[in-house]
Amino acid sequence: MFTTPITVSTGLATVLTVGIILFLLALFFAHRTVIEKRKAVIRQSLVMTSYVLLIALMVAGIFVILDLWDYEITDMLGNFFQNLPVFLEENMPRIIGILITLVVAIGIHKMAKLALYRVGRKPSPNQRRKQTITKISLSVIKYIIFIVVTIVILAIMGVNIAPALAGLGIIGLVIGLGAQKFINDLISGLFIVFEHHFDIGDWVQIQGFSGEVTDIGLKTTKVKSFTGEVRIFNNGSIDPVSNFNMADSLAIVNFSIAYKEDVAETIEILGKELPKLREEDENLLEAPRILGVTDLAESGVNLRIVVKTVPMTQWGVERLLRQRVKEILDANGIEIPFPQVVVHSPSPKE
Repeated sequence: MFTTPITVSTGLATVLTVGIILFLLALFFAHRTVIEKRKAVIRQSLVMTSYVLLIALMVAGIFVILDLWDYEITDMLGNFFQNLPVFLEENMPRIIGILITLVVAIGIHKMAKLALYRVGRKPSPNQRRKQTITKISLSVIKYIIFIVVTIVILAIMGVNIAPALAGLGIIGLVIGLGAQKFINDLISGLFIVFEHHFDIGDWVQIQGFSGEVTDIGLKTTKVKSFTGEVRIFNNGSIDPVSNFNMADSLAIVNFSIAYKEDVAETIEILGKELPKLREEDENLLEAPRILGVTDLAESGVNLRIVVKTVPMTQWGVERLLRQRVKEILDANGIEIPFPQVVVHSPSPKE
């Protein structure tokens, strides 16, 4: 193929071969990731064209590698197509068996995914719990299908799987001794799910990071904050954890009135008006309670209102309470104090 022969050592050729293969694989997966992320904005024709060009580049790279190893590509292709019918005739039952195994495995995975998603999306009081179990179940099913399919394909190909299974057991034991952290994460993930520490959609705080649980796997848990930051925790490192959805939340509002105002009258007025908020916001689980005076501050008298709310709705309820308190106090002429400085100047001596 080349006019000038290329002479390379076996070691250098090996390094070049491995390097080119790894580069092509990395290029393929990186390109695939970019295409998947931008598929919504790129036309399908451009996507298919980019895939075709990438595959052509990989094929050309393989030809270059074979040429470096002094292979006669024409003879190889001729021998391949010449022996292909004999190969298919001798191995057709195995090929059909492998294809049937793969089709059945894909079908089982798709059916399980569809069934579990339907169950997880069906409205119920335990919706979050069902979604969590769905995620974990799909993860376990995927691993089981992969292991079973691998064993079945090896058996179809004529591999004696009994020694292979024994070897896998020994290898698994060795890996288990060297991957204790990984196994700890898996076991912790199972305890998180079955002991109901938290579910998908719960608001939690782990290691000082607060956010909504978006995904629970056997090994990791993903938590998304208000700002959109997603942090991934290994299940074995989730200790301690605070779950804000396991009990009713408490909205707390502090406000002040001027010293000249009547505290008892203010509490009475608010006690009549604030219960109406339950008709405006269904997140209130009870009528707001005025606890009374909490502090005698520099500029006024501080009071506190508390009310139980649906979990994770306390911030919105607090905003509504502050607005209503301001409106009620203004409507009744009750002054809300602000910092003031009174300066007394002595009268001049005559």
